[in-house]
Amino acid sequence: MPQLTVLVDGTAVPRELGGVGRYVEGVVSHLTDPALDVHLVVRPVHAPHFAAVAPHATVHTAPGWTDSVPLRFLWEQTGLPALGRRLGARVLHSPHYTFPFGWRGGSVVTLHDATFFSNPEWHSRLKRTFFTWWSRRSLRSRPVVIVPSAATATEAARVVTGIRADVRVAPLGVDRAVFHEPSTAEVEDARIAATLPEGAPWIAFLGTIEPRKNVTALLDAYATVRTSRAAAGADTPWLVLSGARGWDESAIARLDALQPDEHVIEAGYLPLEDLAGYLGGAEFVVYPSLGEGFGLPVVEAMASGACVLTTRRLSLPEVGGDAAVYTEPSADALASAMTGLLDDPSLVASHRAAALARAASFTWEATAAVHVGAYESVAGGAR
Repeated sequence: MPQLTVLVDGTAVPRELGGVGRYVEGVVSHLTDPALDVHLVVRPVHAPHFAAVAPHATVHTAPGWTDSVPLRFLWEQTGLPALGRRLGARVLHSPHYTFPFGWRGGSVVTLHDATFFSNPEWHSRLKRTFFTWWSRRSLRSRPVVIVPSAATATEAARVVTGIRADVRVAPLGVDRAVFHEPSTAEVEDARIAATLPEGAPWIAFLGTIEPRKNVTALLDAYATVRTSRAAAGADTPWLVLSGARGWDESAIARLDALQPDEHVIEAGYLPLEDLAGYLGGAEFVVYPSLGEGFGLPVVEAMASGACVLTTRRLSLPEVGGDAAVYTEPSADALASAMTGLLDDPSLVASHRAAALARAASFTWEATAAVHVGAYESVAGGAR
């Protein structure tokens, strides 16, 4: 039987990889079925990385000018289908909402999130306009659309009419080489990377500073916890935020006004190799999101052996299961839940053990298997 030639478009992966980068990396590196002839096209900045993590795939480099976002979309509509035809690809996988209209082979599109429809206030006007337009087109015109959670599939069905796509759920995986129970040395390396004082315990947050991450409520809750514990003569671990600044102006204003004696550190991007130590070495990880398409930081924290405090919004209970601790996202509820964990080390320990067991069920092999099924189902036809 001849191999099925699949072309994956990785040109939308951001320079720092980020969520979509982790997704493309995780899926493509596990598309090792010998029945597949896998091709991946990326921007020049990413070519060496993907060639290293997916040696079984043929990595192609898009023109350097695709670093420009408008020009990347132009290339996607023209150069990408031309590359697919030249390779004899029967399937084109577009892993980040958009796809070339001129492609006549099998087509699979991944939609990571439906909150552009359900909660537009969490996104900039440009992003919500762009992504709702492309999400509708994908759901109405592509044969198969992949989403990372049942919650995202349900939300898409609720808000988009005329869906023709076969919507398939492929929960994301976690890289055990990166996210694992950390050694003492890895915890200390993470402490240094986060600029924490020697010996200081910490509470960890991982994510972009954007409205849905609910960082303002987290900062308010943390201040309440510190005040109440200080009145009782108890110390409180530092709060460390790791991730890029997004468009949450309220949270950013609060962060800019922080004083050193408030014991909050904005660590920015931490190196990937420090994340297991950062997450697993924390007293607990708090992820107070108002809603996610999946919530990869929750899985990554659980795989690092962390007790995770999160919310029951959208996909997060699918990810956390019984292993996570849940709270309402208000500052008062967060403060109460954080205090409860700080006052009950045995509860934290039990959730650490449950987290490791829960995280074991999220594998990139399982994610890739859903993708292989999608590729095979669209290979014979076009839309």
